[in-house]
Amino acid sequence: MTSSQPVALVTGAKSGLGRFAARALGNAGFQVVGTSRKASGRGDDQDLALVELDVTRDESVAAAVDAVLARFGRIDVLVNNAGMGLNGASEENSIAQSQRLFDINVFGVMRMTNAVLPHMRAQGSGRIVNISSIFGLMPAPFMAAYSATKFAVEGYSESVDHEVREDNIRVVLVEPGGTRTGFDDNTAEPDNPLPAYDHRRRRSNQAVAEQVNNGDDPEVVAKAIVAAATDKSPKLRYPAGSARQLSALRRFAPRAAFDRQLRKSLAVGQ
Repeated sequence: MTSSQPVALVTGAKSGLGRFAARALGNAGFQVVGTSRKASGRGDDQDLALVELDVTRDESVAAAVDAVLARFGRIDVLVNNAGMGLNGASEENSIAQSQRLFDINVFGVMRMTNAVLPHMRAQGSGRIVNISSIFGLMPAPFMAAYSATKFAVEGYSESVDHEVREDNIRVVLVEPGGTRTGFDDNTAEPDNPLPAYDHRRRRSNQAVAEQVNNGDDPEVVAKAIVAAATDKSPKLRYPAGSARQLSALRRFAPRAAFDRQLRKSLAVGQ
């Protein structure tokens, strides 16, 4: 069966930003399939089909993509949204949990991209939207590993975009700022907390939580995802909400002043 509508596959769509993105893409005319690690069938939005997917397993990625193609015959847009966070100073994060973070946030994106590219190339078009973060542009204290994964996604996306343009496929980035999506619920605590960082880590965590709770409406980010998926002449990067101003400041403000203000905003001193 081949769908008469364009088909969008959204990873991590059962909740959070992925759910908002799936809903917005559906309203924009896409047949949307979401993924979740632990569920299949229907999501909280009962018109959203879900397939089971673990982006850290090659066989799971292949099975999910094959299931979408078997049902709809096409994948026009892939939104790589599935991800997790990691709290703590770099010294407090074990190598094992940092590897887990990279396996989801970076290698998961690579697995999904590799799985859909042959089909997009065969159909002569496609769009891959990778969800980055403002912390992929401005590394922050107590987010070293998370920032590193998003920097990796930024570089990977830009490189692959060069590689596939001749196949009428584009790879683009959406860069949210603080967004009210419950992201902290999917953020791991450090394996090896150290007294030397305890007070600063707690202050920083509280500041980040306040910024998220007072952050952008997820529908603002979902709107940017739809634009990234549908623009006829897409941009490489789509900063969303508060990230637009921060992205500009990062480029044009004096580096020392910007970094000092960043540390201050995250309650870690001068």
